[in-house]
Amino acid sequence: MNRIQAILAENALRNKRLAVAYDPLTGRGATGRRIAVRIEWEDSEVCLPATMVHSPGFSRLRNAADYMRLRFRHDFEYWCAVCVNVRHKKSGRIAPLILNAPQRRVLKMLEEDRLASRPIRMILLKARQWGGSTLIQIYMAWIQWVHRENWHSLISAHVRNTAATLRQLYSTTLANYPPDMWDSGEKPKFKPMTDAPNTRIIAGRGCCVTISSSFSPDSIRGLDLSMAHLTEVAFWQDSECISPADLMRSICGTIPLEPFSLIVLESTANGIGNFFHNEWVRASDGQSAYRPVFVPWHEIELYRLPLADPAKFAASMSTHEMELWNRGLTLEMINWYRSKLTELGDLPLMQAEYPTDADEAFVSSLSDVFSRTALESLRKGCSVEPVTGELSGSGTAGSEALADLRFTPDPTGELKVWKHPAQSPFHNRYVVAVDIGGRSRNSDWSVIAVLDRAPGNGQNPEIVAQWRGHCDHDILGWKAAAIARWYGNALLVIESNSLEAASSGASGFILEELNAAYSNLYVRTVRTNALRPDSFDSKVGFHTNRHTKALIITRLIAMVREGGYTERDPQALAEMAVYRQLPNGNYAAKEGFNDDILMTRAMALYVSSAIPLPRSIDASELLAMPCW
Repeated sequence: MNRIQAILAENALRNKRLAVAYDPLTGRGATGRRIAVRIEWEDSEVCLPATMVHSPGFSRLRNAADYMRLRFRHDFEYWCAVCVNVRHKKSGRIAPLILNAPQRRVLKMLEEDRLASRPIRMILLKARQWGGSTLIQIYMAWIQWVHRENWHSLISAHVRNTAATLRQLYSTTLANYPPDMWDSGEKPKFKPMTDAPNTRIIAGRGCCVTISSSFSPDSIRGLDLSMAHLTEVAFWQDSECISPADLMRSICGTIPLEPFSLIVLESTANGIGNFFHNEWVRASDGQSAYRPVFVPWHEIELYRLPLADPAKFAASMSTHEMELWNRGLTLEMINWYRSKLTELGDLPLMQAEYPTDADEAFVSSLSDVFSRTALESLRKGCSVEPVTGELSGSGTAGSEALADLRFTPDPTGELKVWKHPAQSPFHNRYVVAVDIGGRSRNSDWSVIAVLDRAPGNGQNPEIVAQWRGHCDHDILGWKAAAIARWYGNALLVIESNSLEAASSGASGFILEELNAAYSNLYVRTVRTNALRPDSFDSKVGFHTNRHTKALIITRLIAMVREGGYTERDPQALAEMAVYRQLPNGNYAAKEGFNDDILMTRAMALYVSSAIPLPRSIDASELLAMPCW
């Protein structure tokens, strides 16, 4: 048998394994352990959940209604097919919910936890068009409508409209629920809650359903919750005032660790380094309570395309297509992938839109500056936890800001320290880079980053400290100088654009004041007269323009690609993941994202490459240096 014949034979076996008959009414092909039995209220043999057959109520069944109600409690797929009617995405018609293959795989994991009496905790990385959100929402409804009374739930999304859409799924399902299957004196419907516009109560069950968004964390404080569906978490608001981590703590703090309690974080990917990606990495490494679940594109039945000539197609497969084949995909799946790739015209974009594995899912289609592989390699350094606090001197400005420096640990502080300053003095060991943002909380961040150029044992330069926040520019300048003084009188590189472009002379005076008080500021050479090639002057600060930005970003790209420095802050990777080169050649962050941390790395690494190597300071030099 030649190679093509072997591929065709294997493809036939793969398609046969996929063609499993599924009927939720008879239970054939359904999830979980099942027992084939004959029931007088069924026309043929059915495969019932083992938990149902072994339950005390099974031997006491007297009629079809009792049989159905008992089966509803044990057989989610059967309950969906009989009682749950949802709006079909393509036709728009109301139809019974028949679970597809990816939904059944995820259901199996949910049921494993429920049947083991474990709290249900899952982080779900979504591909498109398979109904992951629908499954989670209906599973929560099953718990509230069939298993538990007074069991309250939350639907929280990045924006309120998304959460409202998911609650509408509840409303539609309630409105179309078979009345004779609803065990309550009231009709199945949502009822409004007095003084709680975001909450509805399920008639006859006492279960409340509340919606919220990442922009309104206060709306969930004080809620008595047992379940939470947290959707599109990768897009949640992340600012100085509101963070996904804080919102998660508020939610999880209200949900007990007991059977039938549920928390599911689900989202499509939105680059790396953000809260959702960090939680995915923790779960994948077995460091959290959440079970990581990813559904690749090829599990979705829609993404298969018949072949006119299978042998010809098999002989024409590219290297990447052969990789897909070796992963276990069928030729029909790969044929669909080829057709879609021809439509999109770009493999990285295809991988981002239709990921084959979780790594591909986290690739941003706009992240064409830094490679996914390089960023994931850089992530290895981000497992070290910093000490958070504040650095203070005798005052907040002038020479007093640089005197009697002391670091005070404080969990609410804005200075992260991964490594304290070295005890032995060095020349040129540290570079401190400053990217100046705005003063208000809604403006760009100001960032101060410290790069250690001689961490020891021949290791790469590494980020050892970072301040990130908002304050007046003069205070920022003195804060940066204090950090630089603390780190061995480090070379202080201040991005001067914001200061030089200020309308008043006060901002420019900040650099003059710093230069008078701090002896190791970065100084650049500028031409003072375009007609005289020998007319140069010195200016304090690093000026970012199209030319210098291209230089420092090119240097950063190389350092990231080659693993040339050690990163500590995962937020730096998040910014790199959404950094792109525009059609005109300029570099910029994806709209709605920041590049403040990234720019400090670019400046620090570029300047570091242009100054002498670090060396130890001898005793005579130490006596001549300023005290700090």
